[in-house]
Amino acid sequence: MSQNTSLSFEVFPPKKEEEFENIFDFLREAAKLHPDFISCTYGAGGSRAGKTIEIASYIQKELKIDAIAHITCVGFTRADLEKNCEALKAAGVNHVLALRGDRPQHMTDEQFNSREFFYAADLVRHLKEHTTLQISGACYPEKHFEAPSLEEDLRHLKEKVDAGVTSLVTQMFFDNACFYRFMELVRAKGITVPVHAGIMPITTAKQLGTTVSLSGSSVPKELADLIATYGENKEDMRKAGIDYAVRQILDLKEQGVDGIHIYSMNKLKTTTEICGMI
Repeated sequence: MSQNTSLSFEVFPPKKEEEFENIFDFLREAAKLHPDFISCTYGAGGSRAGKTIEIASYIQKELKIDAIAHITCVGFTRADLEKNCEALKAAGVNHVLALRGDRPQHMTDEQFNSREFFYAADLVRHLKEHTTLQISGACYPEKHFEAPSLEEDLRHLKEKVDAGVTSLVTQMFFDNACFYRFMELVRAKGITVPVHAGIMPITTAKQLGTTVSLSGSSVPKELADLIATYGENKEDMRKAGIDYAVRQILDLKEQGVDGIHIYSMNKLKTTTEICGMI
């Protein structure tokens, strides 16, 4: 990307077995864009943890790109985590993104409330003590939707970084002003690790509805107007969504952000077009 701003992508293991091969096609092409790292999620509750390791191993070993495997509090007991970390090590993956994780729909209140790792900071402390993994973490420019206040959220973030997190990736956001305000507060808290700005290109009107309800990100008027104008026309909406993401990224780069992390949704054409324009 530029001397100072790193570029990275997030991918996910496809749910359907027949689509699994496509992810490797995506990764081979995405590697040509020279990302600094590629992170890989897994299904809620760890249902795709094995696939995550397979994909992360391919990124690390075959493509020689830093791979970051997601792990969550809701997905792992201590015993499961130990097995998962051993499998990561055997697969040549030494970097994880430690998350609290969203509660899977099938999980009962009892299961959710009796999880062995309650917060991401607990998971980070455990990993730091029992493994040699490099650990990244997540942060929320508009605060985590369950946090009572941004101040409280920042306190937890500082705790997580102090526990051993070496870099942060933000939840997606659509208003750069929110990100800049957040960064001022983060640095004022004494959090000095690199922060990678999470960008999600919105290429369909439907995508915004599901994305925002999951992430808790606010929708600025400009983006809402764009969907009102182009939402009905598939190709125009796609172009407008890409243009919006590109303008966001160029502004962030101009302000010297540490990194741009593109939530690729495994869409090669969109990801390639954005990288070509930035």
